Amino acid sequence: MNRRVRKSNKSNRCLIPGLKPITLNKWLITKSLPICFLPKIYYVYLNENCIVMPDTMVKYFCYLFASVLLLSCKETKPTEKPIRYGSNNGKYLNIRGTKIYYEQYGSGTPLLLFHQGLGSIENLGGIIPELSKHFRVIAPDAPGHGRSQQADSLSGDLLAEYCSDLIDSLNLDSAYVMGWSMGGNTALLLAANRPDKIKKVVSGASNSRSSGLTQEGLDLLKQYTVEAVKEDKDWLENYQKMNPEPEKWIKFWEDTQKMWSREIKIPDDKLSGINIPVLIIRGDRDMIKLDHSIKIFQSLSKGQLCIYPNTGHEMPDSKGEILCKIAIDFFMEDQDGTPGK
Repeated sequence: MNRRVRKSNKSNRCLIPGLKPITLNKWLITKSLPICFLPKIYYVYLNENCIVMPDTMVKYFCYLFASVLLLSCKETKPTEKPIRYGSNNGKYLNIRGTKIYYEQYGSGTPLLLFHQGLGSIENLGGIIPELSKHFRVIAPDAPGHGRSQQADSLSGDLLAEYCSDLIDSLNLDSAYVMGWSMGGNTALLLAANRPDKIKKVVSGASNSRSSGLTQEGLDLLKQYTVEAVKEDKDWLENYQKMNPEPEKWIKFWEDTQKMWSREIKIPDDKLSGINIPVLIIRGDRDMIKLDHSIKIFQSLSKGQLCIYPNTGHEMPDSKGEILCKIAIDFFMEDQDGTPGK
């Protein structure tokens, strides 16, 4: 390598006797890489000597260089936007003169999914993805909630009637039902009213009477005044942004308070008349009295009871994964209690 190299008069070439001078002027273009170009001349300097590589060697190093670039560059996949449940291009049904908004996900046996009071579909966004892997999830916004118009008033019976009409409007032969809190009450009433359509029910954090709430729960509801809502700017702004009748929010709030104040949510004879499998599920720290949940369970001819530890009223948010697993296992099991296939 200490052999002297004869230089040409041209500044862009370096010659060794017996070897062709190399000038490379090509562009390297690949599908996944930006346009790159290689230097025109390949010189290697060792001990102030200039070495020029032959054609085959230059091509070899070019291929090697390109391979390294390709391996080092990972193709960037476009980031998938998260689904905004409750604001995901749902549809409307006209029920009793009221526009009711709903969204559908998945396929298979229909599963009606009912949200909690003062909430909307978006409050169950944490459990919809898993449930929709197994069922055709149909999630409506209750009247006055989310993107649905207001009804003349609010009551448990009225909500169940709206959901019954929704079943008929969608021409469902049969369905499972799952609801939480207010939605859990609606699920039980719907099961009592429509034994011809409802096959199984998961009722979460439900109460058949107002007196079934703990003192803490009763005190909390009393604090939910119109004046308190005005101070809760996050809830109010979100509600008015979503609801088609934002100017009627005070009426909606007052209707909700009247519904909460009624002692009888689900009459005892309706509970005892439900003749399909029903799973009552709640957290051990819920604001529903434990003995009240047990009483609801005991009133059911085919009831099951699940009390999940270290969990409050917001189980769909705090323990959504385990809630889905329990619900799916319940819906899938056979009538005799054996796991379904």
